[in-house]
Amino acid sequence: MSNLVAIVGRPNVGKSTLFNRLTQTRRAIVNEEAGTTRDRQYGKVLWNGVEFSIVDTGGWVVNSEDIFEEEIRKQVQIAIDECDVILFVVDVHNGVTDLDMQVAKLLRQNNKPVIVICNKVDNYEMQYSSPEFYKLGLGDPFCISAINGSGTGDLLDFILEKLPKKKEEEMVENLPRFAVVGRPNAGKSSIVNAFIGEDRYIVTDIAGTTRDSIHSRYTKFGYDFYLVDTAGIRKKSKVTEDLEYFSVIRSIRSIEDADVCILMIDATRGIESQDLNIFQLIQKNKKGLVVCVNKWDLITDKDSKSTITMEKAIRERMAPFNDFPIIFTSALTKQRIFKVIETAMEVYENKNKKIPTSKLNEFFLPLIENYPPPATKGKYIKIKYVMQAPETGIPTFIFYANLPQYVKDPYKRFLENKLRSNWNLCGTQVNIFVRQK
Repeated sequence: MSNLVAIVGRPNVGKSTLFNRLTQTRRAIVNEEAGTTRDRQYGKVLWNGVEFSIVDTGGWVVNSEDIFEEEIRKQVQIAIDECDVILFVVDVHNGVTDLDMQVAKLLRQNNKPVIVICNKVDNYEMQYSSPEFYKLGLGDPFCISAINGSGTGDLLDFILEKLPKKKEEEMVENLPRFAVVGRPNAGKSSIVNAFIGEDRYIVTDIAGTTRDSIHSRYTKFGYDFYLVDTAGIRKKSKVTEDLEYFSVIRSIRSIEDADVCILMIDATRGIESQDLNIFQLIQKNKKGLVVCVNKWDLITDKDSKSTITMEKAIRERMAPFNDFPIIFTSALTKQRIFKVIETAMEVYENKNKKIPTSKLNEFFLPLIENYPPPATKGKYIKIKYVMQAPETGIPTFIFYANLPQYVKDPYKRFLENKLRSNWNLCGTQVNIFVRQK
C-alpha cells in the first residue's frame, strides 16, 4: 500500500487549495465559505519519482451551528488514523486560534510525524509572523502560499523525508470505475458505505451533503474496482449555491469518466423527471447502466406484484432503451447490496464483450436471408458480412451491404434485438452500422 499524507486544520485555512496544488488537479472544491469540504477527498502526488496518496479533510470545528460538525470531526479522526504523515495547515493572517490549539492537542496525542504548514505567506514580510506558531508545540512552521505555489516544492521534499520507507506497490491500471449517481438524498453515500463496510462518507437527511466526487478502491470478495460516490444532480433551477454548482459539474465529470453508472432511484418518490435527465446523460456518454431502487424497505404497502409494477414503470419511462438490470435494495438494511456489485461487474463485462466474427456470421447470415431488409425503390438490399469493430467503448457491429443507404432504423433495431436475444448485452448500449461492402 502506498504512503498516505493527511491535510488537517480548522476551516478556511486553505487545505483544499493545498490539496489541489499538490495533486495538480481541481478535484477538491475551493470556496471562501467555511465548511465547504465535508468528506475525505483522496488524490495522488508524484514528486521526484516518488508517488504517495494525499487526503483532504473537512475543517475541524466545535460548538458551531453546522449539523455536519460531529461527522466532519469523525472524518478528520479517521484520516489521522489512516495516514503516515500529517500536514497541519494554519493561517498566518489570523495567527494561533483556539481551534488551532485544539487540533494541535489532538495531533500531539498521535505518534505520527506532523508538519505545521503556515499558509497564505504571500510575500517575504509575512514570514516574520510565523514564529507565533511554535506555541503549538509541533516543531518548526513551514511557510508556503498554496494559492501561488510558493514554498510547495521545498514542502514536498520535506514530506518525502518524513514518509516511512515502504516497498513500492505497482499501480494497477485500467481498473473498472463504477459511479453511483442520482438525485440528492437518494441514498448514494449510504450504499457506498454499505459496500465498503465503513462510514467513509457523511450521511444525513439533508440533500446535498456530498459535494465532491470521491473514489474508493474496492478489493473484497475477489473484486477489484474503483467506486465513485458523487454529489446529487439537481435541476439547474434548484441549484442556488455556487458550491452546489461545482458539485453538479463534478458528478457529470464522474459519469463521463465511469465505465458503469449505478443510478439510484428513491423508492419512496418513484421515478421523476430528474432521474430521466441523469439517465439521458448516462446514455449520451454511452456508459453501462444498473438501476438501483433504494429505500425499498420503506415501502409499507408492498405485495407480490409491487416490484413488477415498479420495474414496468421504470422501463416505460426510459424507453426505447430498456435492456438494463433493475435491483431493489435497502442501503440501511443492506438488502441485496452485494447483488448490485455483482450486476455492475456483469454489465462491465458485457460492455467490453468481444464476439468472434465467425459466430456473428454463423448467426446473422441465415437470419438475414430469411428476413432481409425491405426493398426500396425496386432495389434489393443484400447484407453479406458482419463483424464487431475493435476498441470502440461499447459493442459496435458493422454490417456490410450493397446498398447501405437504404437500410432504415427499424431494420437496425431488428438486428439489435436479435443480437441481444442471442448474446447477453444487458446494461450496455450497442451501435449498429451498415457500410458499403
